[in-house]
Amino acid sequence: MASNVPPTPRGSFPRYLEHLSGSGKAIGVLTSGGDAQGMNAAVRAVVRMGIYVGAKVYFIYEGYQGMVDGGSNIVEAKWESVSSILQVGGTIIGSARCKAFHTREGRLQAAGNLVQWGITNLCVIGGDGSLTGANIFRKEWSELLEELAKNGKISEEAVTKYSHLNVVGMVGSIDNDFCGTDMTIGTDSALHRIMEVIDAIMTTAQSHQRTFVLEVMGRHCGYLALVSALACGADWVFLPESPPEEGWEENMCVKLSENRARKKRLNIIIVAEGAIDTQNQPISSEKIKDLVVKQLGFDTRVTILGHVQRGGTPSAFDRILASRMGVEAVVALLEATPETPACVVSLSGNQAVRLPLVECVQMTQDVQKAMDERRFKDAVRLRGRSFEGNLNIYKRLAIKLPDDQITKSNCNVAVINVGAPAAGMNAAVRSAVRVGIADGHKMLAIYDGFDGFAKGQIKEIGWSDVGGWTGQGGSILGTKRALPGKFLEEIAEQIRAHSINALLIIGGFEAYLGLLELSAAREKYEELCIPMVMVPATVSNNVPGSDFSIGSDTALNTITDTCDRIKQSASGTKRRVFIIETMGGYCGYLANMGGLAAGADAAYIFEEPFDIRDLQSNVEHLTEKMKTSIQRGLVLRNESCSENYTTDFIYQLYSEEGKGVFDCRKNVLGHMQQGGAPSPFDRNFGTKISARAMQWITTKLKESYGKGKKCVSDDYICVLGISKRNVLFQPVADLKKETDFEHRIPKEQWWLKLRPLMKILAKYKASFDVSDSGQLEPVQDQNTQGEPAAI
Repeated sequence: MASNVPPTPRGSFPRYLEHLSGSGKAIGVLTSGGDAQGMNAAVRAVVRMGIYVGAKVYFIYEGYQGMVDGGSNIVEAKWESVSSILQVGGTIIGSARCKAFHTREGRLQAAGNLVQWGITNLCVIGGDGSLTGANIFRKEWSELLEELAKNGKISEEAVTKYSHLNVVGMVGSIDNDFCGTDMTIGTDSALHRIMEVIDAIMTTAQSHQRTFVLEVMGRHCGYLALVSALACGADWVFLPESPPEEGWEENMCVKLSENRARKKRLNIIIVAEGAIDTQNQPISSEKIKDLVVKQLGFDTRVTILGHVQRGGTPSAFDRILASRMGVEAVVALLEATPETPACVVSLSGNQAVRLPLVECVQMTQDVQKAMDERRFKDAVRLRGRSFEGNLNIYKRLAIKLPDDQITKSNCNVAVINVGAPAAGMNAAVRSAVRVGIADGHKMLAIYDGFDGFAKGQIKEIGWSDVGGWTGQGGSILGTKRALPGKFLEEIAEQIRAHSINALLIIGGFEAYLGLLELSAAREKYEELCIPMVMVPATVSNNVPGSDFSIGSDTALNTITDTCDRIKQSASGTKRRVFIIETMGGYCGYLANMGGLAAGADAAYIFEEPFDIRDLQSNVEHLTEKMKTSIQRGLVLRNESCSENYTTDFIYQLYSEEGKGVFDCRKNVLGHMQQGGAPSPFDRNFGTKISARAMQWITTKLKESYGKGKKCVSDDYICVLGISKRNVLFQPVADLKKETDFEHRIPKEQWWLKLRPLMKILAKYKASFDVSDSGQLEPVQDQNTQGEPAAI
C-alpha cells in the first residue's frame, strides 16, 4: 500500500520539551476495548506529563461509553490520582464495549460532553477498533459541533473555540495484532503469564511422560502462540496466519514419536485459539488431543489459559514501553495542528515513532482479509518482518531434518560462555547449536569459559543435548571471568587440535575484552584467524555495539518485582523511604530503567555525577511528598555510582535529614539479579540473536572456505547487537573508540535520553530532548535501511 505521508528529515537542532506549552489545553485520556497490562502505566504517563507541561488532563471512565454518557464519567485528574497504579494490571479508569459510539447520535452526545469540559485533545489507549472509532470521531468533529450549535446545545463561540479535535493512539492489546508497531502494550506481560504456566506444566509433564496441548489467546493473531513456542521449544504450534500443510496430522504424530524416541519425556503443543487449517476450518485443542490419543496412545492433557493471560502485574518491559509511549503521546498532542492526521505512537526496534493511524488500521485489516481469502503467505508477510522472522526461526529450531538430508559443511563451530552468568544464555546456546547443525556444521561446546578452552574442556554437542534449555537460568556450559590473554598459546593449540573453524562467544564485557585480545593476537597465532562473533549477554547491559544484552530484562523484572513489594511495605508503615542498591558495575542501566519501571523518586547513577546539593534537594523533595497522600519513597542507587556516596552514606544522610518526617530502610539486591528463570523477552531475544549470529558464521565460512583464505580482516571479528532499529554486526576493532575501558561502559548510551522521563514522572523539573520524535513516518518505509531489529 503506497503511503501518502512524505518522510520529513529530522531537525538537526535539538528541540526540548520546554519549548512546548500545554497551558490552555485540555487532554482527555481513555482506555477502550479489551484490557491489557501496562494500560495504567500509559494513563499515569499521560496524566503526569500533561500536568507537567501545564495542560489539564481528564479521565474518561469506561471508555467510549463514558464519553457518550458524560456526567461523572469525565473527571479532572490530579498528580496523585495516578499514584500507585504502575504495578496494577488492567485499567483503573475502566473499559467497556460501546454500541452507542458506533452511531452518529452517540458520537454527537460524546462531542457535546467533551466541549462542556473544553477537551479537544484525545489520547486513546486500545486496539484497532478503538482507534478506528477515534479517527471517525475526529473527521466528523466540526460537523458534530455545528449540529450541536444548531440544536442550541452549544454556543457559536464554542464552535469556533473548539473547532478541531486532535487524536493520538497507543495500542494496548495482549495479542500484538496491530501492524506498524513491534510490540503493543500488554504483549510482554501476557507472555510472562504464558511462560509461567508452561514452566510449571513442564515439570509435571516430565514426571508422567505426558503430552500437553496448551491453548493461548489470539483469535486472529498467532503472535502469543508463536513466541511462546519459540521461548519454550514447543514440539508443534498452530497459528491462524500459517495453517499446517495438508497431511499435518500424520506429520505431527511422526514428530511427537521421534521426540519421544530421543528420550524426551514430554511433548508440548501450543495452539492459538483462532487456529485454522488451509480450508479455514478451526483446529481446536480437543481435536488435537483426540488425534494424539488415538494415533499414538500418549497420555494427553489440554490446558486452556484463557483470561489468566490478561491479568496480573505488568512486566518491566510493558511499564517502560507504556511510560515512553504515554509521554510521546502528550508531546504529539502538543505539537499537533488542525492539519495533523490522527497518529499512533509505536515502537520500531528500540525507537518510539509516530505512524499515521489510518494506514496502520488498514494494514491490520489487510492481514485479516488475506487470511479470509486463504492467502496465508501474504498474511504472514503483512504481519511484519518480526513475525516472519520468528516463524522461520521456530521452524529451523523445532524440526530436525534427517542426517542424510543435511549437506555437511565439514566445518567445526565452537560455542563458549564468558563472564558472569546471565538468564537467557542457555536459550542462546540451544539456538546456536541447532542452527549450526541445520547448516551442516559440527557443533562443539566449550565448558567453563576461556579457562576451560585452554584446558581442552571441549565436547561435541548434539541436537537433543540442548533440548529443554530455553527455560533454564544461569549457564549450563559454565562460565568464568578469565580472559584469554594468559592462555593464548594453549587456546591456539586447542583450536588446531579440534580443527575449530569459527567461534561464537556469548557473554558480557569480559567476552568483549576477550574478543579484542583474540583479535590482536591473530598476527602471532594463525589459528586465531577464523570468524568470531560475540552475542552480548550480561545483566549490566554495558556491551558496546548493542542497545540490549541477554539477561538484562530478567534482572530488570527482578528489581521491579522487589521494588513493588518494598513499596507495598512502605505504604503500610507510612512515611518510610527505601534506598535500594542495584547491580551493573559502573553502568546505570538497571538503576535508571528499574527506577522508571518501579516509579522511583530518584536513581543515582555513575553516568550522571551528583553532589551533596543533589542529595539535599532529593531529601527536600521527599519531605514535601510526605505532606501529600503518597507517604512513601523509593530511591535506587547503582552499586558503583560514587566512591564516597555509598549506599550506607546515603541511607545515613536520609535518616538524619528526614528525622521526624520519615524514617529510612536500605536493601541491597545483590546476586538475585543474576539468577532466576529467564524472562520471555530474554528467551526470545537470546534465541533470535544467536540464530542470526550462526547465519553470519555460515556466510563467513562459505566466503573463506572455498577460497582457502585466512580471515585476517577486521570484519571477521564482530559484535552482534541491536542499535536503534537495526541488527548490526560491528567489527570489534571499530568499537574500541566507542568504549570507556576504565569504567567498562560504552561512551554513549541510548537509555540516558530516557533519564529525564523518570525525573518528570517523579515530579522533578528536567530538560527533555524531544528532537527524535515529531515526524509522522510512512508505515512501509520504517525499515528500509539495514536489517530490522524487531524485538
